Amino acid sequence: MYIRQRKIIRVISILLIGSCIAGCGEPAGTTDKPKELAPKIDLGTTIGAMAEVFLFDAIPVESYNLVGGLNGTGSVECPPQIRTYLEKYIMRKLPNQNVEKVISSRNTAVVSVYGLMPAAVSKNQYFDVRVAALPGTQTTSLEGGWLYGAELKVAGSFGITTKVVATAEGPVFIDTINGSATNKKVGYILAGGRVLNEYKISLALRQPDYKIASLIRNLLNERFGNDVARAVSPSQIELRVPAEYREQKRRFISIVKATYLAQTQEVTKKRISTFVRKLAASKDKEQSEIALEAIGNKSLGKLAALLNSSNEQVRLRAARCMLNLGSDQGLKTLRKIAMDKKSSYRVEALEAITTAANRNEAAAISRRLLRDEDFDIRLAAYESLRKLDNIAVTQKLIAGNFYLEQIAQTKRKAIFVSRSGQPRIVLFGAPIYCKDNIFVQSADGNITINAPAGQKYVSIIRKHPKRPNITVQLRSSFELGDIIQTLCEEPLKKTGRGHLGLNVSYADMITLLKQMSDKGAVQAEFRAGPLPKIGLIIKKRQTTGR
Repeated sequence: MYIRQRKIIRVISILLIGSCIAGCGEPAGTTDKPKELAPKIDLGTTIGAMAEVFLFDAIPVESYNLVGGLNGTGSVECPPQIRTYLEKYIMRKLPNQNVEKVISSRNTAVVSVYGLMPAAVSKNQYFDVRVAALPGTQTTSLEGGWLYGAELKVAGSFGITTKVVATAEGPVFIDTINGSATNKKVGYILAGGRVLNEYKISLALRQPDYKIASLIRNLLNERFGNDVARAVSPSQIELRVPAEYREQKRRFISIVKATYLAQTQEVTKKRISTFVRKLAASKDKEQSEIALEAIGNKSLGKLAALLNSSNEQVRLRAARCMLNLGSDQGLKTLRKIAMDKKSSYRVEALEAITTAANRNEAAAISRRLLRDEDFDIRLAAYESLRKLDNIAVTQKLIAGNFYLEQIAQTKRKAIFVSRSGQPRIVLFGAPIYCKDNIFVQSADGNITINAPAGQKYVSIIRKHPKRPNITVQLRSSFELGDIIQTLCEEPLKKTGRGHLGLNVSYADMITLLKQMSDKGAVQAEFRAGPLPKIGLIIKKRQTTGR
């Protein structure tokens, strides 16, 4: 034991001599540093200076497959190489199907499937994928289609015997909120991709050394708990994200990289003083915040002094760092920032509270913010309550395709619809009621929502999408949640239990909701979330060739 301790001390001594913190100074190119911070200070060596972290920003994945359920808008055309792949796939997955008939039907279309698996991805995590009809084929629209189970591989490896890393399946979402001029040959499967395996984070030492690998493993396990780090070789350490950083994976990685190898009382005090000063005065406050959190609870005393800073960003960062370190001392500061209508850091403060504070405290603050005048703050409060699985948000799965969520604890009526991630319609200020004299119709005339003046119910009418001579009519109350269910639930629920519906798609429903809001049929503000950014990534890849 004595010999082992002497070896570790010798390693630490070597690391301290002539070494500097990775990134201890200001970023390269910064010329306006405060004079007192300009000289580089030797604080020791960080893990980030000794090892590379293997973590992709996102892993591009792709495949080819079929979109079915189309109303004659597909194509019989299919390139030979892709046809060979699809034939083998269909025979394996659907052995009783006539392969040629399936591929050559005008009710199916061959599509390219592309997605981006998130960084530090976890098994069974869901992500958006993009589907596009192959160029040069007769496909005119993917609207109303369903992507059959696609096997996704790392982009660039199609046709090669490589591992399937994810799958994708689900209804095609084509956004028509802003008009019918949308390219209907391209769509998304919202949260339709599913990761098949857990992808571990790895540290790779630049110079293999089992003593250093063991030292890093011991430091991280002591800081974050047993089994967070495992030295699998003299050059590689595998990392498991601890529970408290499950929603902050990138932050955890930054903290690991900022962790110092040498841990002595004297040098730790020096580091704390340096980074507290930098957090208060330098422009690159993020680096200092991470460094202090990496040091741990010993930083709390000096951080507490920053809670009284005149700079709101300094107060936010100090309080967030303290909360992540398990101290509630910064909660009051974060709460005050979140409630301050003049602050530009309200959402950041609320996110910090949701992530690290006591669940009851976080829920109480979020419920108060549901009554805020700013819709973006109300939306952030709802997102927080949703993460906390709080009873303030009621949730119902509609037709297995999207969630209808309602929040009563806000007076301002609003409708929010997501266009990326999990499909959901959120009703703020529920229940929301329609007027008694409304007429709303879809762009193609197939769906009508009608209630003449004096009528005590709403008539919901839909023409059959494939047999327009067949029309189905149902009744609904004036409550918007009831109208949504009547339109979108599956038509087969005729048992007397559940809700009989017309099987309208999520994409059509949110377009109808925008019309209802625009026409004043319902007195509620309409807001739509952003579309997936996959299309922008694809365009960039096509431009750069990477």
